[in-house]
Amino acid sequence: MNKLLVSVRAVTAGYNVADPVLRDVSLDIFGNDFIGVIGPNGGGKTTLIKIILRIIQPFKGEVAFPSGKITTGYLPQASQIDRNFPITVQDVVFAGIKPKNRWLPTLSKHQKEHAKELLSNAGLADYVRRPIGELSGGQLQRVLLCRALTGNPDLLILDEPSTYVDKNFENDLYEWLKKLNSRMAIVLVSHDIGTIASMVKSIACVNSTLHYHESGEITDELLAIYNCPIDLVAHGTIPHRVLGRHGNVT
Repeated sequence: MNKLLVSVRAVTAGYNVADPVLRDVSLDIFGNDFIGVIGPNGGGKTTLIKIILRIIQPFKGEVAFPSGKITTGYLPQASQIDRNFPITVQDVVFAGIKPKNRWLPTLSKHQKEHAKELLSNAGLADYVRRPIGELSGGQLQRVLLCRALTGNPDLLILDEPSTYVDKNFENDLYEWLKKLNSRMAIVLVSHDIGTIASMVKSIACVNSTLHYHESGEITDELLAIYNCPIDLVAHGTIPHRVLGRHGNVT
């Protein structure tokens, strides 16, 4: 049986105790999970990620790690990165590696080779010495994913990974994630609802509260639960979704 990695229990959290973003939210993340997190802007998706990563502490409730300390990889949105910072692609990825000896903060040959292999898998072998400021948004997103994977995490959290990814790499990205899911749990935040429905194992609908669904299937009824109605349009075997206006359902 897959072990329970993270247990979020009755959490209320945000940035102003008088007006919390999340209210009484609970979620369990197991070792083989691939959870798609959807919801309207401002609904609390990023706050949920920060709670799991322990970046912010809840006002109420608890975030526990029943299996003990876990390793987490985090892919932020590329828009959060300072592209003018003078650092190369290779050094960004190396920065995600923890030295085996904290008193001797140098990377082993094996660690460096692993990082370069990740970059090669992401189609970036020819970019290792380029400054990040010369990359496209999609290329930078790939670099950040490689950095998140350097520690072979138990849990990989991705915040809108396909926002800037070019279409040529998008399919490769999702195939890569499916393979990674065989050895790590994945939490994927996305507005690309059609893609999420075709690949994740379960859905967490977040809009102040959280509704968990043990399936990747998305229906009108499901989206109405968290006040984000959509129109569903199916093409072949891959579901496509067209988002409607976010707001209250009347």
